[in-house]
Parts: sequence; structure tokens; C-alpha cells
Amino acid sequence: MENYLLAMAVFAGCYALMALGLNLIFGLAGMINLGLVGFFAIGAYCSALLTVKLQVPLLLAWPAAILAASACGVGVALVTARLRGDYLAIVTLGFSEVIRLVASNEIWLTNGTDGISAIPAPGRGVLTPLLFNLQFMVIVWLAVGLAALLVARLSAAPFGRVLRAIREDDVIASVAGKPVLVFKLQAFAIGAGLMGAAGALYAHFNAYIAPDSFQPLVTIYVVLALTAGGTGTVRGAVLGAILVVALTEGTRFLGGVIPGLAPVQIAALREAIIGIVLILLLTYRPGGIIPERPRTHRLEVS
Repeated sequence: MENYLLAMAVFAGCYALMALGLNLIFGLAGMINLGLVGFFAIGAYCSALLTVKLQVPLLLAWPAAILAASACGVGVALVTARLRGDYLAIVTLGFSEVIRLVASNEIWLTNGTDGISAIPAPGRGVLTPLLFNLQFMVIVWLAVGLAALLVARLSAAPFGRVLRAIREDDVIASVAGKPVLVFKLQAFAIGAGLMGAAGALYAHFNAYIAPDSFQPLVTIYVVLALTAGGTGTVRGAVLGAILVVALTEGTRFLGGVIPGLAPVQIAALREAIIGIVLILLLTYRPGGIIPERPRTHRLEVS
């Protein structure tokens, strides 16, 4: 049970990193992004390929994965610069599916649907499974702490204020003299980089990745995490990730609590409970558990 709980804590940390990245792109800048799992996959595959095929040290592979995801984020932002709303959502969702299809079909690079195995991680094979999981949980949550600090500082800085202005009305922000496209590119680059970091950590913890690991359902869970926790807030993004993992994994034990249910019934009940909890939460707390506070500035008149 200890190993299981530590593993869930690692996955919650990966979700928290992705939610923090989404918080910059959507929560602050207001750009709908349904391609989260694409950047997650890029980070995972980049780090895995560098360490497995090229024997690159982890301390170099992880930054390379972040840079690769950030570069892809800039590319997606440039392509979708004039899109908004549903159109932006569809294009970013298509991007993530393209990444998954490339990973499935480019066998020479990604080994196709067989995936990449034996991905190294610090301490694997030396530490006991319990100590390894504990060590990796500490690594992941240190990364979450650094990412949360970064996003919080950016949110409180003039950069964050400009992003919120773009979220409210990018035309007015542009008229005010702000380079809207530049700020959107920066938000996408930083947010995608955090998602790439989550993918790299996931790959090395799991020791195996395949295209099936990067289904659109991951994007849905992260969007739910940010929405339930509180869009636009750092604490809300982290808390929402923990809540989503607790709901999705905690309901697995319903079979032991409610006897006499078939596996299919347990699966249906799990989905129903998750849906009901989220509907109730968003009905009574539409701003999330930790909603974004309105920011006001006193204008001093001499």
C-alpha cells in the first residue's frame, strides 16, 4: 500500500506541473489549450530517447525535454495566433493527436506501439522499491514547488498583469501598447515547458512509455484539476491535481466497500461518482475551491 500511495503522489505531482502550465496559458492569458498531453508526450519521449538511445545524462536530458516542449509551444502559439475560442481548442487538440500518431507510426524513432522501455532513473535497481518511490516523490514535488514559485512570481509581476489584460480583452491590451503576440508566445513557451517537465519525470518514473500513455483523457483530467482547484490561482492548480488523482484512484476500491458489484458496474459507478463530485463542486464553487481574487489598484490623485 505504501508503494501505491507514493506512486499516486508522483502522478499527482505530474498533474500539478501540467495544471500549473495550463494556469499560465488558460488561467492567466485566457487561451484555450486542449493539447496538453501533446507537450507532455514531447517531454517524455525527448528525455527517454536521449537517455536510452544516446546515453545522455539525466541532468542534461531533463532540461532538453523542457526546451523541446517549449519550442513546440512557441510553434503552436505562432500557428494559432489569430485563433480563439472553439477554433483554438480544436487546433490544439489536433496537435496532441498528431504527436500521438507520430509516436505510433515512426517506429525507427519511437519504437511505435511497442514503446520505449528500460528508461533509467536515479536509484532504480539500487534502492528498494519503497525508497525509490519515496525518492522520486521528493524529486517531483520539489519540481512542483519550484514551478509554483515561478508561476506565482510571474502572476504577481507586470507580466502576469498583462496576461490578465489579454485574457479580458486582447484588443484593449494591444491598444494600450502591449505586444500581445509576444506575451502569448511567452505564456505558451513557459506553460508547455512545465508540461514537458511533467512528461520527462513521468517517463523516468514509469520506466516505460508508449503512445497509449498519452490519450486525450489526460488533458481532460488536467483541465478538470485546474477548473476544480481554481482557475488563475497557483494553490488551486496544485490542490485540484491532488483532488483529481484522489478521486480517480480512490474510487478503485469501491469493490471492497460495496460487495456484489461486477467489474463493469464498479467502473460505471466510479465514473458516476467522479462526475457527480465535480458537478457539485463547480455548481456550488464555480470559481473553484480557491477562486482567483479580484485585483484592485488604488489610483492616487494629487
